[in-house]
Amino acid sequence: MRRGSGIAALLSLAALIAAGCGGGGSESGRATLNLWVFNEPSGSFTDAAKRCSAASGGRYKIVYNKLSNNADQQRQSLVRRLAAKDDSIDIMGMDVIWTAEFAEAKWIKAWPERFARQLRAGTLKGPLATATYQGRIYAAPANTNTQLLWYRKDLVKNPASTWDGLIAQASRLPKAGRIEIQGAQYEGVVVWFNSLVQSAGGTIVANNKVTPGPAWSKAAQVMHQLATSKAADPSLSVIKEDQARLAFEQGNAAFELNYPFIYPSAKEGNPKIFKEIGWKPYPGVEEGKPGKAPIGGINWGVGAYTKHPNEAFEAAACLRNEPNQREAAAAGGLPPTLAKIYDDPKFKKDYPFADLIRESVDKGAVRPPTPAYADVSLAIAKTVSPPSSIKVNGFVGDLSGKLNDALDSKGLI
Repeated sequence: MRRGSGIAALLSLAALIAAGCGGGGSESGRATLNLWVFNEPSGSFTDAAKRCSAASGGRYKIVYNKLSNNADQQRQSLVRRLAAKDDSIDIMGMDVIWTAEFAEAKWIKAWPERFARQLRAGTLKGPLATATYQGRIYAAPANTNTQLLWYRKDLVKNPASTWDGLIAQASRLPKAGRIEIQGAQYEGVVVWFNSLVQSAGGTIVANNKVTPGPAWSKAAQVMHQLATSKAADPSLSVIKEDQARLAFEQGNAAFELNYPFIYPSAKEGNPKIFKEIGWKPYPGVEEGKPGKAPIGGINWGVGAYTKHPNEAFEAAACLRNEPNQREAAAAGGLPPTLAKIYDDPKFKKDYPFADLIRESVDKGAVRPPTPAYADVSLAIAKTVSPPSSIKVNGFVGDLSGKLNDALDSKGLI
């Protein structure tokens, strides 16, 4: 989940208006490729666009159009233009949950096999799955993300491996006995529920059909159990990634489930806490069965209406090549999707938890690949947040009804 602001939204709108509908032209025989993606603050996307333009030998020039840093606003901006068959969207940065929706709507092109072969080679399984719909590759995994269990080594020597154990462990601590996680009514709580369901061996939607089962009940029980325990943050119902980061960084919690951005943040914000940070795999729901961590990230998609498809595919493949992924990881904290980078000693020095990230991403919990994901996500968020109000009895039937309505495109109130 990325954080945005009203200012970012206004800048995004200004960029959209300035670009106008239709574009993707050429100058002196060189194709102009419009890249639309969030405003990456480190400059790694800007550098990648410049490097790939130079490496093209004059075939194309990439123009970086910066969208909002809020994922929902990014999607809204892109969907409006794609629905209008705007040919100025040559390449776009897509949240990993948009693949099925955009592919089904025919807003993005499937990758030709000559490029698809390159993408499959050396790409981690989890990210590749987020770029695939109905057996075809529709996007190039640019970067990935996952959550780890972060903990205070000065307070806990050996964190429990299950949610039940972790809640009990936190509740017994004399101080900082909290588990920080995202409980607000937004995508973050959906990510939590989905990971719990898959950790318990279930799915939410498969082949565009609702798949209820015991794993749903177990996931609901875990969420309700934490929310009503001493280990819950009193503000759990409004907590998002950044609030969880701050609570942990300020010393209020012994445990946190969050993305790796919390590590460099603590290094700068509270060096004393930073020295005590340890990390473990995402908790499981049953002893002996590893948990499945969330998978996030950005994929590069090629717009269906681009006037320069060959150049766009070539450029998108370049944008996610090894040098560009290395810079995005080093400068922007965006974990790579290429397996070989995780074996590099320098990368491991910058990312001391690199091996665990790689393992977590490779075996992580991909969210339901359905064209109706936006409605599916909304139905789940409204059912499980606030977590303290989850009605465990009857939960499966309640959520099943809402998800069936979502898949049938019925309105959600």
